Amino acid sequence: MLRGRIRNVVNLLDITERSAKNFIGINRHFCGWYSTGSSHVELPIKRKKSERKPLVTSVNELKREARLRRKEKQMVQENTLRPPENGLLVKGLVPVAHEVYAARAKLNTCVSRIVKSIAIFSCSLCGEVHVGDPPHRIRTCDVAGSLKNKEHTWDRGGVEHILPLVESFHLYDRVGRAVSHNEQLQVDRIPAIVELCVQAGFDIPEYPTRRRTFPIYSLAGKIIDFERRFPKEDTPGKDINTYGFWDKKKKSSEEDKFFDLHSDDVQAIAVQGMEAWERMRSGASKLMKKYAVQTCGYCSEMQVGPKGHKVRNCQAFKHQMRDGQHAWQEATVDDLIPPVYVWHVRDRHSGEPLVNGLKRYYGMLPAVVELFAQAGAYVGDHYAGVMREDVAVPELDELKWVV
Repeated sequence: MLRGRIRNVVNLLDITERSAKNFIGINRHFCGWYSTGSSHVELPIKRKKSERKPLVTSVNELKREARLRRKEKQMVQENTLRPPENGLLVKGLVPVAHEVYAARAKLNTCVSRIVKSIAIFSCSLCGEVHVGDPPHRIRTCDVAGSLKNKEHTWDRGGVEHILPLVESFHLYDRVGRAVSHNEQLQVDRIPAIVELCVQAGFDIPEYPTRRRTFPIYSLAGKIIDFERRFPKEDTPGKDINTYGFWDKKKKSSEEDKFFDLHSDDVQAIAVQGMEAWERMRSGASKLMKKYAVQTCGYCSEMQVGPKGHKVRNCQAFKHQMRDGQHAWQEATVDDLIPPVYVWHVRDRHSGEPLVNGLKRYYGMLPAVVELFAQAGAYVGDHYAGVMREDVAVPELDELKWVV
């Protein structure tokens, strides 16, 4: 009796398994149509002032590296340093530095041309940016002094709103000591991306830097520099004006030498500008893998180099507890080249602004990418998640029927 019941259960399981295989085999294409894979990505949100930037390296890894450095200092032995930690250049990244600098010059030229055709708006209260006319009506202005309905107060913007300038102190010797608080007015400040290119091998006559021919050595945690003890005859830093901050230099036309647009086709300019944007960001990511860049965890201060400066000018969250010093941490490419995210306008020729009731159906893009997209350039697939072109935007009268 028991054997018969077991045999019936086994037969029932075989029949169920064959039926499932047949169903999958017959409806293989049918199941593929309803794939659960989705490219949906959460839209970027503004970080709170009291919130610290996420760490690139975990806290446990930072503690482990600190323990190893303490052990190395206790052991009196020579530690071999590799470029660029030993003061020498990474030869394979010198062409990348030239490419990034040229891409930046080309990007600035393209943006300055397109902003003459496409309007840029900036909120005078919270600083939010919108690309295209008319500006949106999404109520996201939530700062002191804003309107009760949280609508933005728009003013005409410019290039500086979609390409914000992030500066860094220019270091003559990147492996030397950090800039002190009393030297903040004696050291030039230049764009951080330019300083990264200079340290990686791009030479600018206005901002000379020390190019070593002999590496430095680390012995029990101390840096030994033979070039300092036995200097070369031709010292490139003898004609450097350390008080260059007070000298108002005229804006050089070096960037115009790299790129000159003779075409009046806005779409062609936008396509070249999009390529320059992607090339600049990818090249900066390659440089940052070797050349360290530091950023403050609470404010936008940057310092290109192995360590941050000692200038006490941080006014961010709990700066009193740090005596105005910055909370330095490893920077990302978004810290070096901030992508100012704006709401994406699918059809700028419609003349209808984005409304607050449909904001969950809208996508976002970096302001530069949105500018080039409205000018006719193709947007890469890596922006498809935040762009949300595959989401159907209903009408306001259809909103109550949306599930």
